[in-house]
Amino acid sequence: MPSRKKKTTASEQPNNRPVTSNRQAFFNYEILDRYEAGLALTGTEIKSIRAGKVDLRDAYARPLEGELWLQNCHIAQYDPASIYNHDPRRPRKLLLHREQIEELIGEVSQKGLTVVALRLYIRNHVAKVELGLARGKRQYDKRRAIRDREMDMAARQAIRALR
Repeated sequence: MPSRKKKTTASEQPNNRPVTSNRQAFFNYEILDRYEAGLALTGTEIKSIRAGKVDLRDAYARPLEGELWLQNCHIAQYDPASIYNHDPRRPRKLLLHREQIEELIGEVSQKGLTVVALRLYIRNHVAKVELGLARGKRQYDKRRAIRDREMDMAARQAIRALR
């Protein structure tokens, strides 16, 4: 019987260096599915990413002419590049398989779903972005998340006090 290789997530990969994550997305959205995509970048962009000068707070993916583009991802300019720098907020092409692009475009066409950038990391010397198919949370869901987080924190503090 052939052994099956265990499917590993991006965080379990040995050659995986996190650059930044979008913590606000986990609070504002319910993540339904996750995808890994490459990014088409210029030389100065990858140098800024390696330096950690990236902001994913408002980043989302948008379909355009059968392709997915990452919008509102701020990659700071690389200072030593001078006049050869890039526009910090330019749209960047996402590199996915055709089937994944068609699946995401079909899902996004449904009401209330969007594709948000969750994390940006470097794997095997290549910049990757983790995308999440997401549905916006209602205000009462956000309040419930805050309440649950506070209750967990209080329980952990009580356990520490007993030790």
